Amino acid sequence: MEPLCRARTFATIEGAVKVSVPREFFLTKGVGVHKEELHSFELALRDAGIEKCNLVQVSSILPPGCRMVSRAHGMKSLESGAVTYCVMSRCCSNEPRRLLAASVGCAIPADKKAYGYISEHHAYGQTEKQAGDYAEDLAAAMLASTLGIDFNVDESWDEKKEIFRISGKIVRTRNITQSSIAKNSGDTTVLAAAVFIL
Repeated sequence: MEPLCRARTFATIEGAVKVSVPREFFLTKGVGVHKEELHSFELALRDAGIEKCNLVQVSSILPPGCRMVSRAHGMKSLESGAVTYCVMSRCCSNEPRRLLAASVGCAIPADKKAYGYISEHHAYGQTEKQAGDYAEDLAAAMLASTLGIDFNVDESWDEKKEIFRISGKIVRTRNITQSSIAKNSGDTTVLAAAVFIL
């Protein structure tokens, strides 16, 4: 039987189509400045190293067992023109001296059979650290709610880590954040992304 689709992301099983689940992901970020907003976005994609892909934004689930790899390792797996799934945060402004931030946060459960969360956050007026911490907190809070852990986003990170340790469901959290101050001419775009590898 001829496959329904020749793309690597699909396989034919007795006439049914089964979609593959990402096995790895990497984090990347970029910034671009140009007189046109679309071009500034393209330059941010280039800075992040993902401009050659046909990006499809997906929601916030990190598949079970999906392993984080370095950007250098992940970039080797990308093919020009390939449909590439990602969770992306993007922020743009043409207002001079405006502080922009785009961040992606990840929460990875201790149980490799459980799924995790990826959150995206963009903001004006937040530093890279503020936006990154917020995105990480969002991902951790979403994961905590699925694990039945009472998680107060207003507690300090040390208090949250203690809750995870006591619960026995420790998670690893990470973020990648790009911030920039908008230039005096044109548009500035910042982006952060978690890019999936099938």
